[in-house]
Amino acid sequence: MTENKTLTGGCLCGAVRFTAAPREREYGACHCDSCRRWAGGPFMAIPCGRTLKIEGDAQLGVYRSSKWAERMFCKKCGTSLFLKLTGNGHCNVSIEAFDDNADFEQVVQYFIDEKPAHYAFVNDTKKMTGAELYALFAGPDATQGS
Repeated sequence: MTENKTLTGGCLCGAVRFTAAPREREYGACHCDSCRRWAGGPFMAIPCGRTLKIEGDAQLGVYRSSKWAERMFCKKCGTSLFLKLTGNGHCNVSIEAFDDNADFEQVVQYFIDEKPAHYAFVNDTKKMTGAELYALFAGPDATQGS
């Protein structure tokens, strides 16, 4: 684990800027149907806990995509930025929204059972099905869909 260094980032047009301190430099890629539709491919994000601080939040759109998650995006340019867990307020930030993500490393793929056959990552990562992820994070009362 590395130090919780605060990093900067923002959307494509610059209307939304943020700072966040990822807990580690390891990130995951989510292949669930919701993430793929929202991000135009797998959503690759890094956990930042509750360290996210947003500037320009008037341009931040929020979509409640499930009982347990909100997706946040720039209303001006449409950039997919954050996935916030409603139960604990923890945020996962798109790795591509950071100004410098050079030392990030992909270590896990979520919803591997929903990944379409038309793409694949070449690096070897841990792979979790949707059921395994729900069992790990959401507990027995979780409903499918993020």
